[in-house]
Amino acid sequence: MPKDIREILKEAQNSRELQANHRDRFENRLQQLHQKKKKPNFFFLKIAASIVLVMSIGYYILDTNPVEDGELIESANTMNLRSVSPEMKQIEDYYVSAINYEIASLEITSENQEILDDYLEKIGKLAEDYERLNDELSKNGIKEKTINALITNLQLRLQLLLQLKDTLNEMKTSKNTENENVTI
Repeated sequence: MPKDIREILKEAQNSRELQANHRDRFENRLQQLHQKKKKPNFFFLKIAASIVLVMSIGYYILDTNPVEDGELIESANTMNLRSVSPEMKQIEDYYVSAINYEIASLEITSENQEILDDYLEKIGKLAEDYERLNDELSKNGIKEKTINALITNLQLRLQLLLQLKDTLNEMKTSKNTENENVTI
């Protein structure tokens, strides 16, 4: 026959008594837990060290213009697009990284070597002109005409590289088309 749950609970309460040293054991366990938590926690120091490490690595990576001891005196006397303003530095960094990316992504083969040499020679001349314009900027000071010429020079180099890439893609496509026609 089923029993009422209330009766079961009353019986359980009456039959269950705490041990005599229950309170002492409970307090000892609380003290032990409390003592374990009092150990020095270096969590915040670990976070601070991680932040410092990440910031120093970021600074090292973003420092794209390392200066050697011999260059330090020379760089103080020379002026370039980077030293004009932060905006000009951003513009120069953008174009230089785009130019470097395009050069790095070029596929050099024996078929396209001659075209590559021609374009890279033109780009080399533009790079020499860029250095000359930087010298002019150092000698004559900041002039809008010189700054515009520097930016235009960077744009021309990037345009030449993009033209070269298009020419190489056209050569590759036409070669693939010829090969397909020969095999058909």
